[in-house]
Amino acid sequence: MRREIDVPIFDLVISLTNTLDLISPVLVNHHKQVSYIAYEISVEMGLSFDEQRDIMLAGALHDIGGITLQERINALDFEAVNPHLHAETGYSLFKTFEPFSKIADIIHYHHNWWEETEDYVPLGSHIVHVADRVAVCIDKEKNILSQVDDIVDKIEKQSGRMFMPNAVQAFKDLAGKEFFWLNATSQYLVPVLREKINLEYLKISMEGLSGLAKIFSQVIDFRSPFTANHSSGVAATSEALARLLCFSTREQLMIKIAGLLHDVGKLAIPQEVLEKPGKLTKEEFCIVRAHTYYTYRTLAPITGLDTINRWGSFHHERLDGTGYPFHLKGEDLPLGSRVLAVADVFTAITEERPYRRGMAKDKALAVLKNMAEKNAIDKRIVDLLIDNYDEISSARLLAQKDCEDYNTIFAKHHDKEITFC
Repeated sequence: MRREIDVPIFDLVISLTNTLDLISPVLVNHHKQVSYIAYEISVEMGLSFDEQRDIMLAGALHDIGGITLQERINALDFEAVNPHLHAETGYSLFKTFEPFSKIADIIHYHHNWWEETEDYVPLGSHIVHVADRVAVCIDKEKNILSQVDDIVDKIEKQSGRMFMPNAVQAFKDLAGKEFFWLNATSQYLVPVLREKINLEYLKISMEGLSGLAKIFSQVIDFRSPFTANHSSGVAATSEALARLLCFSTREQLMIKIAGLLHDVGKLAIPQEVLEKPGKLTKEEFCIVRAHTYYTYRTLAPITGLDTINRWGSFHHERLDGTGYPFHLKGEDLPLGSRVLAVADVFTAITEERPYRRGMAKDKALAVLKNMAEKNAIDKRIVDLLIDNYDEISSARLLAQKDCEDYNTIFAKHHDKEITFC
């Protein structure tokens, strides 16, 4: 029996934040800086290991609910205007994922001001709030040690107003130590963070990974109404095809996870390109073609995810070698990648999008048959989909049926209504 995969949560979270950094140079390292600063404050305050762990992860994911680039940039203002929307969205994404329930609460309240706190706010939220504002005070163009006095003064002036006094005092105690600042702004920040936690303790099972992958797929898809619940549809279609191909139960779960994560590289694609309804320019298409490369590089450092990475990242490769970005062909493409390729095309052409209706059965089958005849996608898998079309189509529709949650979140962040169903 093959050993169950245990994936380090830290590797998964850090890989995601690395991809988020690609959205804009303004955001580079922000999540990791907040994670590190919040962790050190929690240690200085004498919190338990479990509390330190949750605060570190919450810091790394604190702005994950920022759907638009402008939202994320606005949150970098010291006294950000209406910062609670992305905090609420982040909470909504994580609240039903039991391993991250405490992290969800920390994210939910991480912009709450100390003097305005009436309801219960976790201690971790106050710590992440201080850490977040310290991070936005850092000027990347100046020597960090020359900025210490000004940053401390700015944070201290808000003690008892914006910030919890105890958290501010812990920060002040740290601020006098050069290593703290040098770590926070170092190119070695990830190794520094890795040293701080017990990686053997921070593992997640395949079932847990499936739940976390679902959250990450929402982060990917919610950036644009044009992608909506695309990853869920690809995951469901891939899982159904894998079952018909007699994949083991474990492999079916693996291909579902690959489907949920296959487009994680789209986090590096500008939103205006993702949302363009018309034909892309040559330059825009070149930008889009890079997304599978970013998916591969995002997942590559994660221990135990090699097979899932290959299955998901190669979904735009073609059997004749004309795909991208690696131009693999024939036997170089694993069966799981071939399944994902068919599932991605099938989902993309049949799902509803704001600017066009999904293809009817006969037209969708014509597209798939044509691609199979040209040796772009695997004919055996296409034939299997054709023979079981209604079953597979129902599985896709069921996975994508919950449009209301997306519409509600998207409308809040974009001040407009989008209807998919």
